[in-house]
Amino acid sequence: MDNHVAVKVTNLSKEFLLGPDKTVSILKDVSLSVNYGEFVSILGVSGSGKSTLLNCLSSLSEPTSGEVFVNGVNPYTLKDGKLAKFRRQDVAIIFQQYNLVPALPVLENVTLPLRLSGKIVDSHHVKALLDSLNFKADLSSLVSTLSGGEQQKVAISRAILADSKIIFADEPTGALDSVSRKLIFDSLRQLASQGKCVFMVTHDIELASKTDRALILKDGKISQQLMKPSATELYQALETSKD
Repeated sequence: MDNHVAVKVTNLSKEFLLGPDKTVSILKDVSLSVNYGEFVSILGVSGSGKSTLLNCLSSLSEPTSGEVFVNGVNPYTLKDGKLAKFRRQDVAIIFQQYNLVPALPVLENVTLPLRLSGKIVDSHHVKALLDSLNFKADLSSLVSTLSGGEQQKVAISRAILADSKIIFADEPTGALDSVSRKLIFDSLRQLASQGKCVFMVTHDIELASKTDRALILKDGKISQQLMKPSATELYQALETSKD
């Protein structure tokens, strides 16, 4: 596979079993190739398959058919130990539900991937990163005591600090005010400019218009791909996808 390609998907489909004789098709025959250094936004109406696509790309949900290669590896062929290592080192995932450990303080949550990989933790670096995201709470605070917006900043800091080549973010700015939203987006934009590949599911057309490529999902398929999209183009594409 080309060394520049971060994620390559061929004929990916995903179905879920609803009952003994009933399946629902969420993704249908999706093919895609994205390079390192590229910031890709994924948009579409609710139920179009955005989060499912992100989960299939990021190793969390095995497709029903088709192939996924991430950083040159098909994660769905890896055994448990290698898959866990792949998720720690090759990809970073920012979940819509944060996926933090409530019983641990902020510092421990942010540095968990580093500790699991046996890397050195620099608490000053962590504090500087959180400060840059306008984080107000104390590093020793339990994450369960934080607001949704502050928890999101912890989750995003964890993903940035992991220093993975590919970042998958599901609505990373959803719980944030406009100032924090811009700070988070700028951080992701900077990661892409450093040569990392960033995928972002979003409803925010203003932010999506500042990404390199926008994928518009409709009924489980990529109905349009817009390079360097403008907000107007995105509005029109999303209106079309509702028909």
